[in-house]
Order: sequence, then structure tokens, then C-alpha cells
Amino acid sequence: MNKILVPIDFSDEAKRACKVAASIAKKTKSEIILLHMLDIPSASIDPLVSTNLRGGGQTIFFMKIIQKKLKVFKTLPFFEGLKISDSVLFKKAFEGVIDESKKNNVDLIVMGSQGATGLKEMLVGSNTEKVVRRSEIPVLVIKQDVEEFDIKNMIFASDFGKDAKKSFQSVINFAKIFNARVHLLYINTIRNFETSRDSTKKLENFITDFEIKNYTLNTYNDKTIEEGILNYGREINADAIAINTHGRSGLSQLFNESISKDLANHALRPVVTFKT
Repeated sequence: MNKILVPIDFSDEAKRACKVAASIAKKTKSEIILLHMLDIPSASIDPLVSTNLRGGGQTIFFMKIIQKKLKVFKTLPFFEGLKISDSVLFKKAFEGVIDESKKNNVDLIVMGSQGATGLKEMLVGSNTEKVVRRSEIPVLVIKQDVEEFDIKNMIFASDFGKDAKKSFQSVINFAKIFNARVHLLYINTIRNFETSRDSTKKLENFITDFEIKNYTLNTYNDKTIEEGILNYGREINADAIAINTHGRSGLSQLFNESISKDLANHALRPVVTFKT
């Protein structure tokens, strides 16, 4: 891993994401790229627009404010000793994140998320969901403050079909950064019921194609896939949850069951997504 991109808006959520990114950067000797999206109407920056003189002045004014904020932001203590660069783009947030990640050959995107809802709501919503859906590289979503980010136990929840194999090596590589144990997890529900024998066989066949030593194979029964992931994570005190995403359909294919918005368990653990 060489480069980590963190979209920032100077909020507490952005600071939490940067804190985690800094921790990973120190482990991997990576550069951190801070990206701020400046939402200014196109007329303000288009030299062909007749009112550009007025708009241009407004743009310069906002740019100066952002540059000052970035200068202060980069002095946060957890950035000390790290290589930090920054960029300000005049694009829609999710488009800018994807474009900048490709332009700089970024290896990981770290994003902050607010609120305390279920696992689906954590990722499906405005810019975060769009980035997760379109990103070709892993996206780590941080939802709460983590004093010292480390992963000892990471869940990889999947249906363990052919598509899941496309990204599992990336999951292994990510786990190796932390020397983490990967808990492969299949959630068995009434709607997608399988016998324990069939589920175990599926997991065993899946893992044979990969070189991995630090792992466990698990089948967990629950009412819904989401509840199963969250409940199992609580039981083993998982440090992170890894899941696959599908570019064309976002996360909808992962949650094909009815999910209550009033779950007692909230997905506060970090979630890292890998595109299949």
C-alpha cells in the first residue's frame, strides 16, 4: 500500500477518518492525500461566462479560506511524521473522490460516516454509497472515534459464490497489514436456508483456492443477514467487517431481506468494502 485518500469537509467525521488513515499509513509507510470538494456553481469558475469576474473573485475567496483550513488541519497530532498532500476540486463529491483515486493510483479510500443506524444505512446514503458502489479499490468507512486503530479480528461476510472469489485476495492482503485473523462468515436465514453441512462444504471449497493461515470458517443463524453480521461481530468483538460490493447494484444485492431501521445493534464497527 502506497497511497491513502481521505475526503474531508473538516467535520468530526472527517477527523476520525483521518486518524484511522494516519494509523494505517504509519504501518504501511503510505502517503495520505486529503481531498476537499468545493461546491461552487460552474459559472463561478468558467472563464467563458460573462459574469466570471464576479464569480472568479468568489472562487478565489473560498479557495483562500480552504487553504487556511487545510494548513491548520494538517497540523493535527496524528499526522506527525507522515507525508501529507492535499487537493481541492470543483466537482460533485463522489465524482471527485473516484477521479482523484484513479489519477493518483490510490490503494485505499477512508471515509467518515455519521449517524447510528444499521449496516445498510451506514453505507447506503448520498456520497458514501456512491463512492462504495463506483470505487474499484477498497473503501474503509469509519463511524466512531478509534483511539488506536488496529484489527485483530475481521469478519468477511459473503455468500461465498464465484463473485466473492474475485475480491477475496484483496481481503487477505488488507488483513495482513494488521496480522488479523479473518473470520469467514455465512449467514443462514429462513429465506436463504442451507443445512449446516452444505454451508460448511461451501466455505471449505471457497478457501481452498487461497493461501491463508489465520482464519476461521463460520455459519451463523439469524433473522436477517444484517442482524447476523452485527450479532456475530458483537459475539467475537470484531474490530472490522469486510463485505463485497457490486458495482452496478451498489449494496442492494447484499441485503435482499427486509431490514428493520430500529435494530438494537448498530454498525459502529469499521466496515471495509471490496468490489467484486
